[in-house]
Amino acid sequence: MPSDVAEIHSMIIELAEFEKAVAEVVATEAQLNIALFGGSSISGEKAKTPSGAPALFAHVIDDPDEPGKLAGMAIWFLNYSTWEGEHGIYLEDLYVRPKFRGNGLGKALLKQLAEICQMRGYTRLQWWVLNWNKTAIDVYRAIGAMPMDEWVVYRLTGDKLNDLAN
Repeated sequence: MPSDVAEIHSMIIELAEFEKAVAEVVATEAQLNIALFGGSSISGEKAKTPSGAPALFAHVIDDPDEPGKLAGMAIWFLNYSTWEGEHGIYLEDLYVRPKFRGNGLGKALLKQLAEICQMRGYTRLQWWVLNWNKTAIDVYRAIGAMPMDEWVVYRLTGDKLNDLAN
């Protein structure tokens, strides 16, 4: 819901602080709102996608103690497997606020995404995790997720991305 955008944005910053990368967060609440709701009847502005419709999704869990506050979130989008010929879900961020950790909320968010995969015939649910986040890695292994150690992640951003484009 659009009313959750400020809280989702706050959790993105909290996650970045946890990952020791808060200086890298430049996304604004307005950008997040457009990414989640642009092109819909909720937003007058279009998302920056070919169709103008949102291509980013968020699932949240409410804080049971404070109405209007959130306990956790999962931000995701679709990816595609050329080998399997099917879409999948790429989980961009999974975050549960510290006071709610250990209560199964992260697993509940993952379960929701797995159910979407199952319901829609998607063949994958995948994500990255920092190699030092042992607590998360333990949870992921406990649910049967397997690390993909043979793959190396590459990224182009900023000047290097612009250099290649030009």
